[in-house]
Amino acid sequence: MTDPSRLLLLGGTTEASRLAETLSARHDLVVVTSLAGRTANPAPLPGQRRIGGFGGADGLAAYLRAERISALVDATHPFAARMRWHAYEACQQTGVARLRLERPRWQAQPGDRWTVVASMAAAADAIVRGRSRRVFVTTGRSELGMLAPASDGRRWWLVRSIDPPERLLLHPSEVILDRGPFSVDGETTLMARQRIDLVVTKNSGGTATAAKLEAARNLGVDVVVVDRPPSPDGPSTSTVADALDWVCASLGLSRSC
Repeated sequence: MTDPSRLLLLGGTTEASRLAETLSARHDLVVVTSLAGRTANPAPLPGQRRIGGFGGADGLAAYLRAERISALVDATHPFAARMRWHAYEACQQTGVARLRLERPRWQAQPGDRWTVVASMAAAADAIVRGRSRRVFVTTGRSELGMLAPASDGRRWWLVRSIDPPERLLLHPSEVILDRGPFSVDGETTLMARQRIDLVVTKNSGGTATAAKLEAARNLGVDVVVVDRPPSPDGPSTSTVADALDWVCASLGLSRSC
């Protein structure tokens, strides 16, 4: 009897969890999901799990060799900018097959009042140039410091993240600790109650946090949307079904999952 193939799944997204749940039922495949460890209490996952970084592309390449990884699916967050390049370089070094699984971007709809920018620093510039006074920030906690130039005392900030910001440079402010999915009614009520006149978000895509965009559209609230960083060349998909097909085809497994 041959040993099962080993798949490294770079996770932290809903798509990664769905892929792990489906593949973990197979007897001809071992799924190892890797999490960066930025969230204090990640949701439970099936299969094997590791938490923490690899030490750059070379460290990841060493891990792929040591653990005899047969294929890698990079299903990290659309704004995990460095990890996707580390995965690309490590797979180039080792010859391990790699797939990028990334959910589709949100697209502006009629009635949306979006300003699309390339970075959090550019978002701060857009805020300074605008006339907002009550800003709802939903970008997560990791790059909040990039908005500090817009914290000039003329604005009040509402910050929502899963875990508390380590150092918040936006004043005056209030922090909400919460995790999606969020409803349109809930987001509308929150934004109306707090008199929000600007939402700042990253274009993460997906349904869990999209309600704020519909609420902003309905309320006529402006939105600064930070666009995604670039990804390396190579096979990619936006659906879990296609990722399943790719895993089975790459590893010569039957499509029984």
